[in-house]
Amino acid sequence: MAGLTKVQSISNWNPQSACIERVMDNAAYTSGHPDDTLVLVGPARWATVGEVVSGLPSSADKLLPIGMLQQIQVSQQRGVQPVQAIGSGRNYFMAGKPSVNFSIGRLFAKGPNLYRALYKNIFPEDDSLKFNPQEPTHADGYSDGVFNLDSELFLVPFGIAIAFRDKSGGNLGSFYIESCMISSYQLGIASGNNIIMENVNGMADRVLPINLSLNQTADFFGGGTHTVATPDTEVGVP
Repeated sequence: MAGLTKVQSISNWNPQSACIERVMDNAAYTSGHPDDTLVLVGPARWATVGEVVSGLPSSADKLLPIGMLQQIQVSQQRGVQPVQAIGSGRNYFMAGKPSVNFSIGRLFAKGPNLYRALYKNIFPEDDSLKFNPQEPTHADGYSDGVFNLDSELFLVPFGIAIAFRDKSGGNLGSFYIESCMISSYQLGIASGNNIIMENVNGMADRVLPINLSLNQTADFFGGGTHTVATPDTEVGVP
């Protein structure tokens, strides 16, 4: 029996011997998976991530991986207004500018909390103390616990990069969420639960497609080991 083929048009469609659009025998190997998805934070704009060479950032030094994430959701929506014209029975549509929303859920554990992780590579500890002391970002002597959304720190936007690959290291695409601003924070505690979760929700300016395989993050898509430099140490990414 011949191997499966992929349907290119309705003329060669056979549901018993063909897959639609692509061969799916290796779907578990070539599909995206949370294990092989990396979330990083950086400056508000992708263009400032690193030195720009031929229109592409050549450095990932300003991207910091965020660990212990349990969920991240990115949504885009825009208003669409139907319009009719006298003399025609058809509908036409006028579209507005899309809005971008995101939500992040993270395990509450020792080390920088979610607020701090989102801003750690933008404002080091000493810089964060320069904000209004009447609305401090953190308590004296403990910079990893940032809880006050009213701090001027959160008037500064940041960016989020999300990179996808399959089990073989193949590039499934990446995008950068520009100019993110946090709008809400939740910390849920309930008896009987095994974990405590932090959650933030926010809005962003746009979702910008990027190609991380063209710069220093290329090893992430090659099945090797890529090192992302951070202010304190270097984190190996398998």
